[in-house]
Amino acid sequence: MVTLKLRALAQWGRRTDLATVTNKNRSAPPRATLRMSSQALSPSQVRLRQSYRNLTLWTLQGWLSMFFLAAGWAKATESSATLAELMSWTAGAPVEMVQGLGIAEMILAVLLLAPLASWKRGRPLMITAAVGLLTLATVMLGVHAVALEVVPALTNLALIAVTAPVLWMRAREVR
Repeated sequence: MVTLKLRALAQWGRRTDLATVTNKNRSAPPRATLRMSSQALSPSQVRLRQSYRNLTLWTLQGWLSMFFLAAGWAKATESSATLAELMSWTAGAPVEMVQGLGIAEMILAVLLLAPLASWKRGRPLMITAAVGLLTLATVMLGVHAVALEVVPALTNLALIAVTAPVLWMRAREVR
């Protein structure tokens, strides 16, 4: 049934005779396309969808901030022996670099929530923080993939999957 309607629609779309081009003798499209209609949303429906989107984005931003604050705190404060047990890549890295990455993660995590203080001033900081966290997660995905560490690589893949939509949707919002 559906296949027949799709074939009829495809044949109707391929018509190139003179009557179709000049809009004379226009035949109606197959019935399947008449059923599909886009409906304009009422202003209250638009506001509701925007509210849900905003709530979802803030929830994701909160989760990202908590994750990166915790990870940054561990990198900045734990001893190198403890970090080597938790994260194998830290064994081959200088302690100062690991602590610097931890501090950078904590700063970016806080900046991801900067619009809570001021939307006008905090929005560019949030976008910058999202770009930084996305870059950091992508680089670390590469590090873990090269080292064949599956669980950390999947964790970074999940972080990318959460950070990218937050960055994309927040960057598209009207200023």
